[in-house]
Amino acid sequence: MTLTDTVPGPSRRFPRAPGVRMGGLALLVAAVACADLLAGRGVTPDGARAVLLGHGDDPTAQHIVLHLRLPRMLVALVAGACLGVAGLVLQSALRNPLAGPEVTGVTPGAVLGAVTATGLGLAGWESPTAVVVAACLGGFAGAGLLWLLAGRDRGDPEQTAVYGVLVSAVLAGLTAVVLLVAPGELGSVVQWLIGSTEGRVWQHWELLWPWAAFWGAAAWLLAGPLTLLRCGDEQASAAGLATGRGRGAALVCAVALTAGAVSAVGALGFVGLLVPHLALAVFGADLRITLPGAALLGAAVVCGADAAAQWLSPLLATALDADRLTLPVGALTTCVGAGLLMVVARRRADER
Repeated sequence: MTLTDTVPGPSRRFPRAPGVRMGGLALLVAAVACADLLAGRGVTPDGARAVLLGHGDDPTAQHIVLHLRLPRMLVALVAGACLGVAGLVLQSALRNPLAGPEVTGVTPGAVLGAVTATGLGLAGWESPTAVVVAACLGGFAGAGLLWLLAGRDRGDPEQTAVYGVLVSAVLAGLTAVVLLVAPGELGSVVQWLIGSTEGRVWQHWELLWPWAAFWGAAAWLLAGPLTLLRCGDEQASAAGLATGRGRGAALVCAVALTAGAVSAVGALGFVGLLVPHLALAVFGADLRITLPGAALLGAAVVCGADAAAQWLSPLLATALDADRLTLPVGALTTCVGAGLLMVVARRRADER
């Protein structure tokens, strides 16, 4: 039984036509994007609306909306799309409903790469290119370590999950060691550890969207092999698929997408784990449709969480009597994701 088993099928709760569901999801993405642009400090929602409509003449408001909020919103959308697709690819390739980037060594490896490069002075939060390279190297190292440990058990979902948790724990421990060796870098890397969209500018967007478009297209081209891998290695082999090559190509796409997202916004907990289950519940098992659906859902989740975090930050600052308090989007996705996972786990336990 998987997490999707606890969600009624799309034919019961959603319109049957995939185009209708995809259109509704696109409208949801547009709505949360607008909410993200109107949220935040420095400019009121009316002032932001005036700038977006071309009626605002305040240069400060124009700078905040067009050069800070707009690229931040776009980065949140694309990073969420990357994580949604990466999680679905991983779960399909490994036939494991818990094979999110967070527990397969991919996200911890990418974070370790970014933190190590920062500690060595080779990269920084303000140098996106170097961070992308470092995060990719770390992500591929984490996935490679999982691949080596799994050995002949790569087709066994349970064993792969155990090795994934082990690899993720080791990489998280190495990240802690790096922070102990270079404690002065803690302030600059904490955003990668938690996940944040603060300070995202057009340079981050210009680096992220081509990367996401290339690897997202590559993942979509693997929809057929991934569908076969979800059925099991024996069925996939009987259909003529070279399972080792297919799974390897899928993992490369998943690692690249995760590394790109981590290099832009850090480690956003539970997005890559839970979004695929929702996408499968809404769009079904045809990955040619579900992969784009997972991208839209991931974009909506991260951008919506970013908007919610910005709206909640002033309220928390007032409640805690703090001059300025910013709620990281990663903290919100982790808390909400953990809560949803606990609800699903309890429902599953009650059904036994």
